[in-house]
Amino acid sequence: MAVHALVVYAKDKDRVARFYAATLELETVEAADEFVVLAAPGIELTVVRIPERIAAGIDIASPPEAREDTPFKPSFLVPDLEAVRAAAAAAGGRLKPAGSEWRFRGYVHLDGMDPEGNVVQFRQLEATNDPD
Repeated sequence: MAVHALVVYAKDKDRVARFYAATLELETVEAADEFVVLAAPGIELTVVRIPERIAAGIDIASPPEAREDTPFKPSFLVPDLEAVRAAAAAAGGRLKPAGSEWRFRGYVHLDGMDPEGNVVQFRQLEATNDPD
């Protein structure tokens, strides 16, 4: 059962779904022409195809440019930012370069974007000096 859910609208729902599946290690649990539902314990992410009449007015640059004109930025806890960097690049997205990370409240944070330029943040637990 999903505890948290997110909906992402996309021109190319399959490409965007592949990005989130790869970076967050999500499995496809349902798919149709209009949507793809991805999930893992505690989270469900649905990628919905933008209706053609709206999608026609949206240009996606190649490579995509960050779409920062939104008040929301999803942030996902991941085990390894470098593994996510590789998965993001392979799936058509990208993370900011090494050295762009910042630390806040016990996590290392790093922003990136999906293949359509939607800004997304990934974070991992900050390493500690505690051997246990």
